[in-house]
Amino acid sequence: MLLSQTQSLCPVCLRLVDASYIKEGDTVYLRKHCPEHGMFQVPAWKEEKGAPEFLAWKKSPRIPAYPAEPAVPGRLGCPYDCGLCPEHAQHTCTGLVEVTMRCSLGCPVCYARAGSSSDDPSLEHVQKQLDTLFRASGPCNVQLSGGEPTERDDLPDIIRMARAKGFALVQVNTNGLRLGTEQGYAARLRAAGLDSVYLQFDGVDDGVFRTLRGRDCLEVKNAALRACGEAGLGVVLVCTLARGVNDHQAGDLLRFALSQGEHVRGLHFQPVSSFGRFPWDMSEAPRITLPELMLALERQSGGMVRASHFHAPSCEHPLCSFSAVYARAGQALEGPLGAACCSGGTGLARSPRVLDNAETSRISRAFTAAHWSSPRAEQASLNDDFSRFLATSGAQKRFTLSAMAFQDALSVDIERVRGCCIHVVSHDGRLIPFCLHNLTSFDNVPLYRGKDAEKGTPS
Repeated sequence: MLLSQTQSLCPVCLRLVDASYIKEGDTVYLRKHCPEHGMFQVPAWKEEKGAPEFLAWKKSPRIPAYPAEPAVPGRLGCPYDCGLCPEHAQHTCTGLVEVTMRCSLGCPVCYARAGSSSDDPSLEHVQKQLDTLFRASGPCNVQLSGGEPTERDDLPDIIRMARAKGFALVQVNTNGLRLGTEQGYAARLRAAGLDSVYLQFDGVDDGVFRTLRGRDCLEVKNAALRACGEAGLGVVLVCTLARGVNDHQAGDLLRFALSQGEHVRGLHFQPVSSFGRFPWDMSEAPRITLPELMLALERQSGGMVRASHFHAPSCEHPLCSFSAVYARAGQALEGPLGAACCSGGTGLARSPRVLDNAETSRISRAFTAAHWSSPRAEQASLNDDFSRFLATSGAQKRFTLSAMAFQDALSVDIERVRGCCIHVVSHDGRLIPFCLHNLTSFDNVPLYRGKDAEKGTPS
């Protein structure tokens, strides 16, 4: 049964092709045909009992928010003109700046294919990237990423630069190894102005880490968690989820996160996608759809969370994520209080009106900044009523639970791409939606990554 139509890319040659969402049994597939390479399909949604229905979840009319000053002209058409181009329909909620491609791990699964020995961009270059991001997006949330950003000894200087520019949230995306082994390092990052640590944390035993990260990591990651708590840093645990590897640990990971204390602000799942480095054939990837994860969380948590608690995002495209926010009750959850992260909070997620993308972007990034960082006095001076409300609404007593389904060459949907609110600042100064920046063909030919002028100067 045909449910809806869109466009996608051929996973072999990356040409633009027509695509459809087709339902067969309880599974919705994204199906597409390339005149040269044939038919491809990938499971996009599972409508098992208790899971949300695909069309109901997807139905979310928006008022597009196109770039006021597009950075690149729309010559070739989406998705080949990223920068952002005039067709992009959502503002930036989170801007990623990759400060190094070095890494202290050699993970079998790595969207950035990190670990190369390329030279780091200079401090001056990173500052220009941050300037570019602020000019394009204002006080959005910024994530310092890589590679492994803690490989740079001058990371505190970069944090200070980002803080001085006035970004709403300054976050580091890290494997946690340096945080867990270097005495006082977390405190130094906090003193530099860091708000939040986006901590890679895939499971509750080392078998998971050996499979996804190539080595035992649990002890050092626990040490990193303790160090962040002592330093007053907010932490979001981030789990790359792969079928047959750690999908059975979703509930255990939730209970673990709640046991660590209030500085662990949330748990975020990223069902595995095939770009960068991965140890399987893309067509046989251990994929998990968002509704399957919702039901797994319900079963494995003993009903503490339920699939019905989760909301579609009101900022990015509905098929990209789900979230909920709960009140903490010791090491359990009460609620739900509403939606979280890119759903922008309870009222926005349940709003019956057609949503303006500019408004949803502003509210969503304010919600994330308030709920993912440690409580800090600066939030009392945020410059709008909604932000001030969040700063005083007991956010430290809440817990966010969320997931994001990244798109690879098999699952990419151009409609979803145009609604993306997470943008990578390329080395030549363009803002590129995260999934497109990392997307690679069956033969690992990138659509964008590495094709910009790596030592180029942002405009």
